[in-house]
This record gives sequence, C-alpha cells and structure tokens, in this order.
Amino acid sequence: MSQKIRIERSKLERFCAAVFMKLGLPPDEAQDSAEILVAADARGIESHGVGRLWRYKNGLQRGIMAGGVQATVLRETPLSLVLDANGAMGLSLSKRAMTRVIGKAKTGGAAFSSVRNSNHFGIAGYYTEMAAREDMMGICMTNTAALGVPTFGRKAMFGTNPIAFSIPAHDGRKFTLDMATTVVTRGKIEVYDREQKPLPSGWAVDTRGVGTSDAHSLLEDMLYQRGGGIMPLGGEGELLSGYKGYGLAEVVDIMTAVLSGGVFGQSVIDSQATSARVCHFFAAIRLDLFRDPEDIKSDMDRLLSELENAEPAEGCERVYYAGLKEHEAESESALGGVSLSEKVAAQLRQIGEELGVPVPIAP
Repeated sequence: MSQKIRIERSKLERFCAAVFMKLGLPPDEAQDSAEILVAADARGIESHGVGRLWRYKNGLQRGIMAGGVQATVLRETPLSLVLDANGAMGLSLSKRAMTRVIGKAKTGGAAFSSVRNSNHFGIAGYYTEMAAREDMMGICMTNTAALGVPTFGRKAMFGTNPIAFSIPAHDGRKFTLDMATTVVTRGKIEVYDREQKPLPSGWAVDTRGVGTSDAHSLLEDMLYQRGGGIMPLGGEGELLSGYKGYGLAEVVDIMTAVLSGGVFGQSVIDSQATSARVCHFFAAIRLDLFRDPEDIKSDMDRLLSELENAEPAEGCERVYYAGLKEHEAESESALGGVSLSEKVAAQLRQIGEELGVPVPIAP
C-alpha cells in the first residue's frame, strides 16, 4: 500500500488552479475546476480527485477540451435548459449549468437541464449539494465511456453512469447519495492498478465474460474495446439482481444523452489520452413545493439520526447513511489536510515541474 501524505486543502486548490491557468483556462474556470477536483479527495473519493489531473492536462493540451468555451443553448424554457457544451471543461461548465438550474427553480419551483458534448465533471454529489444548500433537492447524472457489461453479456455497452441525489437536514447535514450504476467506477480500478492490487471477485469480467482480478489488463481491454468490463450494480447474472444496475445505467443514458441529442451507450469511447465527450443531467426541486422546508429538514434530522444510531451488525462498528463517510472525511481534511497517496503526489510533482508550477508537496 502506498504511503499517504496530507496537504492543506487551500494549497492543493491553488496548485491545481495554477496548473489549469497554465493550460489556458480563465481564472474563474480554473478556480472552479480546482475546487471541484480537490473536493473529491477531501471527501475521501480518490478515484475522482487530483489523481485525474493528468487526464485534464492531456485533454487540454491535445484540444479535446478547452477553457473559455461558451455552451450553446439548444432549447430553453422557464423550467428547462438544453446545452451543447462544445467540448468545454466539464467541471466548470457543470457548476454554471447547475447554478442556472437552481436560479430557474427559485422562480418556478423546479428546473432541469440536459447537456451534451461535455467532459468529465468530477463527483456528481458536488452539484446536488449546491441545490441542497438552497433548501432544494438536487439530482445529477452523467454518462461515461462504455465500461459496463450488461447482464449475460461480455462487451461493455454502457458507462459507469453515476446518479447523485441530495436533500438537506439542519446544521449543514445532508443526505447525499452519489453512486455509480456499476459495481465500481473505472477510477477505482485505476486506484487498484496504481497500487498493484488484485481486484476483488465480482467486480469485473475479461474479454470472455469471465471474472478477472487483473486491473491493468482490464483497463487496457476497456480502453481498446477488446471486450470485458465492469459489472453492473448487483453483480453478474440474475441471482444478485445485476439487471437492476444495468437498467439504472440505461436510465442515465436516456436522461443525459437521449434527451440532449448526445452520444450514448457503446458509442461513448475514450482515447488513450483523455476521456470521451459525455452528457450530463441536472435538476433542482424546491422543498416548499411539498411542505415547509423546516419541517422537512426536521424529519430528515430524525431519519438520519435513526440510521446513524442503528445497531451495527456483529463485527461492525457503526451504520452509515449516504454521504456521512464523505462529510466526516471532509471535516477531517479541514483539520489535518487532504490525504493523497505518494503515487498521486509524485504525479503532481511531475505535472508541476513540466508546467513550471511550484508544488506544495515536499519530495
């Protein structure tokens, strides 16, 4: 296991923002992108954090994505917004899109946006929590490159296609579900590859449709579309209900890509240098459409407390609700710094050296 180091969150954000500006992003986009990327590591979601900075660097240097790009409004109503991102940075573009959705919801009660031709946008829960802080429910989805194998299949036909949902309680507490519709994300497979660890049984299948523990070979097979991929949520076959995860993944493709006129399914393909162009969906729904927001948040307080105080199974320390681990990790990061593996730290040093950006991490 690689040794962990800790770095002050603001210093890590400033470094990433400086890298993004060196790569041509305007200051506001660079800051937003850095903030969202570092938020993943602060919450303990290393698969979507600064370990992906090299992919953004490659994408920007090769022109796959770009800063300062204005999205094209394809259709707009008081309650909806359809955008062509035109290859913009998915991180900053998504923050702007969700901001517009929240603004529409403040007036109309609810609002929705579907976006095509975008890029990787980090953790979906970041955007749903933007709505939760405004006394709204937030929903977010994105499709991804085809990495998931359908029930009874052997070839990737859909992405890891995450879904996120947030609703507030009091005192800043939130229920935030942020989940892939596959057993794990590719980012988690990349973490296992970096750490040279075997994949757990049931996570993925090889080109024959047979379970595999070889993270490196799996990543290469998926990259070059040789077959194989990650299992849908639930696992292989019908016994563990993998068809449910498969169905949810298709819902994401419909909401993000079919609604926006974007690319979906097996047509979403990564290159060796960077991620594929992808599609997103955002929604914000005001709590007061249903009841007084304070009453809803009080009931959420009770629900979250009941879950948190549930009796744990034998051998387990506690029961969590969705988002609790991440929010506790974020509090810990605020006190002790954001945790990074030494391998990710080495990547950041290399990027900083190449671009002439001082790295706030001791060698």
